[in-house]
Amino acid sequence: MRHFGHDLDGSMPNANLIFDAAGNLYGTTATGGGHDNGTVFELTPVGDGRWSEKQLHDFTRGGDGFAANSGLIWDAAGHLYGTTWAGGTHNLGTVFEITP
Repeated sequence: MRHFGHDLDGSMPNANLIFDAAGNLYGTTATGGGHDNGTVFELTPVGDGRWSEKQLHDFTRGGDGFAANSGLIWDAAGHLYGTTWAGGTHNLGTVFEITP
C-alpha cells in the first residue's frame, strides 16, 4: 500500500493507474509536489506489499500546466501522455508528454 500526503510526493491521485511490462505503476496527482501543482509518478514494487516511489514530473503551473487529473497512456516508444485541468498558454489545461 502507498499513502500520499500533501507534500513532495503529491496528493489527490484521482485518475486511473497504468502498468508497464515490468509491473511498475504510473499515475498523476492533482496537487502536491514541489510547487503544489501536481505530479506524475512511478511506483515500483519492492516486496512485502511495499512500493518505492519516483517522481517523473513536478508541474510548475506554467506552460506545463497544473492539476493533472487524467489517467496516462503509453505510445510504442514508451512515452507517457496525459492532460492537466488548468495552466498552459490560455490557462485552460495542457496535453503533456513524459519521455523515458
